[in-house]
Amino acid sequence: MSDNPQEHHFSFNPKQILIGAQMLFVAFGALVLVPLLTGLNANVALFTAGAGTLLFQVITRGKVPVFLASSFAFIAPIIYGVQQWGVSGTMCGLAAAGLFYVVASIAIRIFGSDILHRILPPIVTGPVIMVIGLVLAPVAVHMASGRTGDGTAWLVPETTAFIIAGIALVVTVLVSLLGKGLFRLIPILCGISAGYLASLVLDASGFSSTIQASFDPGTLQNWTGPTLISMQKVFDAPWLAMPAFTLPTWNLEAILFIVPVAIAPAIEHFGDVLAIGSITGKDYVEDPGIHKTLLGDGLATSLAAFLGGPPNTTYSEVSGAVALTRSFNPFIMTWAAIAAILLAFIGKLGGFLNTIPVPVMGGIMVLLFGAIAVIGINTLVRAGTDLMQPRNLAIVAVILVFGIGGMSFDLAVVKLGGIGLAGIIGVLLNLILPRGRQQ
Repeated sequence: MSDNPQEHHFSFNPKQILIGAQMLFVAFGALVLVPLLTGLNANVALFTAGAGTLLFQVITRGKVPVFLASSFAFIAPIIYGVQQWGVSGTMCGLAAAGLFYVVASIAIRIFGSDILHRILPPIVTGPVIMVIGLVLAPVAVHMASGRTGDGTAWLVPETTAFIIAGIALVVTVLVSLLGKGLFRLIPILCGISAGYLASLVLDASGFSSTIQASFDPGTLQNWTGPTLISMQKVFDAPWLAMPAFTLPTWNLEAILFIVPVAIAPAIEHFGDVLAIGSITGKDYVEDPGIHKTLLGDGLATSLAAFLGGPPNTTYSEVSGAVALTRSFNPFIMTWAAIAAILLAFIGKLGGFLNTIPVPVMGGIMVLLFGAIAVIGINTLVRAGTDLMQPRNLAIVAVILVFGIGGMSFDLAVVKLGGIGLAGIIGVLLNLILPRGRQQ
């Protein structure tokens, strides 16, 4: 599709529809990964990704070719929140996180984009991003080993789990490194598919039980667990069904815990907008304006939370697909969004996604959560931050230990802890600590 401004409109052109469906295919693996890891509903995530993208287009007047879907940055707080307050309580915190974006967009419109960089410099956002990835490391290891995320129960014999997780991990890495064209944009989808196929082969051949017994007979001694993949959920699910929407319930503790997590993705939003601008050759920071794109992102996140879906963010995979196909028409994302909404009503799709074995997800998580931590490190490196300066050292050290160590303060009305506390402390230290002469 050519980059002709006259073609930048919404139409029922079959080519435009096909390219839009392709954009959803690129985003699909990452989109459904977040709800599958956090216990949210995958069909709801599809619906809120589509609805959020459409809302973003309304706010930005259809000028930016991006697709919004499930944000990895919120995986850790969602997992913790669902355990502590249930899905509805967690959604309250996520809705507030979206409103944080809205407040930030208003501040940018009034004071300019430098206001966020002054309050939230890389010395704060970098280590917060690192914490988001590192606190999840035990969950990844547990699931790759065949256990539940908290490690309390076995779901798959360990050696079998290692084989499946290893295949999923290796395929994801190889596709991201060696994949050509479209395949390079869907490493997560390829990894999940490879792990799923390996599980099917091990299940069908009975090789799973044989190899597990030869490596670790003790694990199978009292094994009464299910087969790796059971299609019963697919059979039980209807073909067409309303997504299981969940309304938020008021929870101040969830708000204070989750909102600070929005610090990192709010800053990353700038990078995402600059990236798609460099691909299309347009300055979206000026038109429609970074405050408009951030506002659209925030409202899409709050909308998702009000329906029980994960927070939304712009997808770099889809931006890569835009660069690859040279399809710069923003309304292609309208068709991607419509496709996501339609898929959300296919009940058997949700049933099928729930058949993915835990080790497959664990293998992907090993790479994913490590990559999040590396992004945090890279944030500090690109900013040229001298971590040996006492002020910088103090800020980074406190954020990391508070966040990874699970520090918490039980106040009279609310409990602060984890990533949320680490983010708040980082912001306060950056504002309070005096700067040295060399800074």
